[in-house]
Amino acid sequence: MRAGAVAAGTTLMMLLMSSPALALTRDDGDDPGSGLSVIDTIGLYVVAPIVLFAVIAGLVMVLDKSKKQV
Repeated sequence: MRAGAVAAGTTLMMLLMSSPALALTRDDGDDPGSGLSVIDTIGLYVVAPIVLFAVIAGLVMVLDKSKKQV
């Protein structure tokens, strides 16, 4: 319990004392591209990982060489 409280307190203090990343100020050489649409974002961050998981899980099941228990 004490270790969890110390870890939570340390994390909280680090978050409170850290400075912002200043992401709104532009650096020299910045050339941001166009933003992603909603469909692109959902496809990239939701659909693609699910498909990748399904492909890997399918390959593991198909290529499983262990003996089947009946």
